[in-house]
This record gives sequence, structure tokens and C-alpha cells, in this order.
Amino acid sequence: MDGSPSPELDDVTAAPIPPAPTAPRPWRTLVLAILLVGLVGTLVELLLLGHYEDNWQLIPIALIGALLMALLFHALVASRRTVQAFRAVVVLVCVSAVVGVYLHYQANVEWELETTPDMHGLELFREVITGALPLLAPGAMLQFGLLGLLWTYRHPLLATSASGDVPTTEN
Repeated sequence: MDGSPSPELDDVTAAPIPPAPTAPRPWRTLVLAILLVGLVGTLVELLLLGHYEDNWQLIPIALIGALLMALLFHALVASRRTVQAFRAVVVLVCVSAVVGVYLHYQANVEWELETTPDMHGLELFREVITGALPLLAPGAMLQFGLLGLLWTYRHPLLATSASGDVPTTEN
């Protein structure tokens, strides 16, 4: 033995497991650029629409701000922890999309029943999904979350070598 670490072996075939490939830098940078354009555009739109009347409406604004801050911090101090922190915020963004769709649905139900109390069934559902609050608008948060997860997928800073070393470069 020459003292070098042995490669990981597959549990089933006992063959060496090749290292996971990382996405090429231009591809990862493009995903990040698309994410940034979407985040900034949506933040501006939410602010212009006055999407801050109650605490629930502040959630997407706060989460977009948290994502932008996490990316800024990563740009200043790129490390494994900054990628992990970004990933944690991205998971919250995905959850907020589901919560947002539910809240928009509930608000539309309340509005429709307030204006037409005897409405029910398919008619109510049809009016709710086409109601005053856009039901699928919070889905944009899910798109941001998925783009963020894609950006962190097999990120070079999350990879460890056989010796346990963690790389310290790449966006």
C-alpha cells in the first residue's frame, strides 16, 4: 500500500464509485443569473403591488430578501456553509409557495362566500381559482426554490475528496 486513501466501494457490486461530476461553471452561473433576475423582478413587483398589508404578505418579501442576502454573503465569503445556508433558505422558499397557494385559495373562498353566500360546489371552486387573488402566483416562489436547489446541486463547495478536503472556490 502506498498510503493513499482507498476509493469508496459500491455496497452491491464492490466496484469503486467514481467521484460525482460537478456542473460546469457557465451552466451554474446561468442558473444563478436567471434566479437573480427573477428574485429582483418579483421583489419589485410585490413592493409595487403593496404586498405588505399583513404579516402573511411579508413572508415572500422577507424570503426573497433572505435569498439575496445569502447570495451576497456567498459572493463575499464563498464556503461550504454559505452554500448550505442558501440551501436552507431555498427549502423555506419552496414551503412558502405551498403556503401561499393555500392562503390565496382561502382568501378567494372567503371573498366569494361573502359576496355570494349560497355559492357552493364546482361553481364556488371555479370562481375561487379565477378569483381576485391569483391562485398560482405563489408558484413563482417554488420556481425560485427549485432554481436555488439546482444551483446547489453537486456544488463544488459541498463536495469532499477522499481525504476529506473541501474545495474553497467556485460561485
